[in-house]
Amino acid sequence: MESGHCTDPHVKRILFLLGQKIKLRLCWGEKVLNKVVFGVVVTSRSCFPDHLAVEARKMILKKLDSMGFSSVIVSERDTPLGVVQTYSDAVKCADLFQKNRNRIDGVIAVLPNFGEETGVSAAIDQAQLQVPVLVQACEDSLEKLQIENRRDAFCGKLSLCNNLYQRGIRFTNTTTHTCSIDSDVFTKDLEFFAAVCRVVKGLSHARIGAIGSRPDPFHTVRYSEKLLQAYGITVSAVDLAEIIFKSREMGMTPEVSQKTEAIKNYGKIAPQYGEEDIIRQAKLCMVIEDWVRENQCDATAIQCWNALEQYYGCAPCLAMSLMGERGLPSACELDVLGALTMYAMNLASGEPSGYLDWNNNYEEDRDKCICLHCSNFPKRFAKAEMEISDLDVLGTTLGAENCFGACKTRVAAGPMTFAKITTDDRNGKIKAYVGEGEFTDDPAETKGGVAVCHVRGLQNMMKYITKNGFEHHVAMNRSSTADVLEEAFGNYLGWEVYRHR
Repeated sequence: MESGHCTDPHVKRILFLLGQKIKLRLCWGEKVLNKVVFGVVVTSRSCFPDHLAVEARKMILKKLDSMGFSSVIVSERDTPLGVVQTYSDAVKCADLFQKNRNRIDGVIAVLPNFGEETGVSAAIDQAQLQVPVLVQACEDSLEKLQIENRRDAFCGKLSLCNNLYQRGIRFTNTTTHTCSIDSDVFTKDLEFFAAVCRVVKGLSHARIGAIGSRPDPFHTVRYSEKLLQAYGITVSAVDLAEIIFKSREMGMTPEVSQKTEAIKNYGKIAPQYGEEDIIRQAKLCMVIEDWVRENQCDATAIQCWNALEQYYGCAPCLAMSLMGERGLPSACELDVLGALTMYAMNLASGEPSGYLDWNNNYEEDRDKCICLHCSNFPKRFAKAEMEISDLDVLGTTLGAENCFGACKTRVAAGPMTFAKITTDDRNGKIKAYVGEGEFTDDPAETKGGVAVCHVRGLQNMMKYITKNGFEHHVAMNRSSTADVLEEAFGNYLGWEVYRHR
């Protein structure tokens, strides 16, 4: 079945996800920025001058290469000028894209002039890649409106987008209706689009590790695996007892010694904890990392209390922080959807994410609040050297000697994006909220991983969260990527998205 001839949105979504699931998986802990391959369609209408298309083709390929992106495009041997005009050209382009479907993460349609909208839409439709599409149209100059130089891409873009809409092909627009290929605004559009492609590709075949079971009181973090699976997101689970037993049985190997030294170099160890505590933590880190690697998980959620503290003698925050710093986010209290959100933010920004509670009001400033956790923040969140110590609140009941592993720090000031994905099981859908704010240097004398956050319109944000069944947890990232997440979640994955502005 071709997506362009299907009117059922659920069937279209399934076809879209099937296309995404065959994409190559990301490597363990590897940075994802710019590791994107674009299928490129340059089009031209025969009654317009050829030199515009030839020039645009060279410019877009040069620009993508200079930005570190790879491209797949028909050659001058495949079609006249290496562009798509006729239906025959469209078939050749679609065939080339199909042969490279395991490589192509997104498609860029370039209109140097009015273009042939049916050729471009047919090529994208027949290729059946089911990837994001960016539509760019070159702008005219008032000095070059003569017949031999006039583009009319301003008009042609409307026709192409109309054809894409008719075929049910989702697409992304540029910031301005027309723009020059060599412009700064188009550079930002490409960076934005690449980030969208990374998020869509990554989430559409994500594997989230669930290590342990949900703490009994935390009904908050219940979720639907079946709803996630419908979008290509798999949850891989392991019993916490297996992790504990393997950690206990591990001997003192050279690898354990190396991990112990890595922990000592990661932060300042509180003086009450000695070599034995650090070695115990190192073994836990290694067992968790081995399981994540073996199961090819992109992110994890861990039963962080209280079985680990009671039956093994340390907290997993440090293990989570170490993985997070390497681009493998880990969420607290077995919040699988939190781990998924953190992973989406990593894909959008190429930077590690943190996991926090919306926790305290901030005096009379209603646009500020305190967000914190025990904590498992990646090192790059810290304002200064982290202290590796015990869980403050849980330590009062579980014993501080059993709670070594919390990475205590103050989050450095700067821009941030916040988000949360949830499964709305009552209504059978996945939904999310996204927004931006900033971490501030405002004082907050409390223990743990502490962040004072400023979000304009915070009270309205809290009203939305409370009325729509979202958790008290929130994922945060040191970036400004809410627009990327909104586009990926809403436009391409088809989730219900609230964008806080």
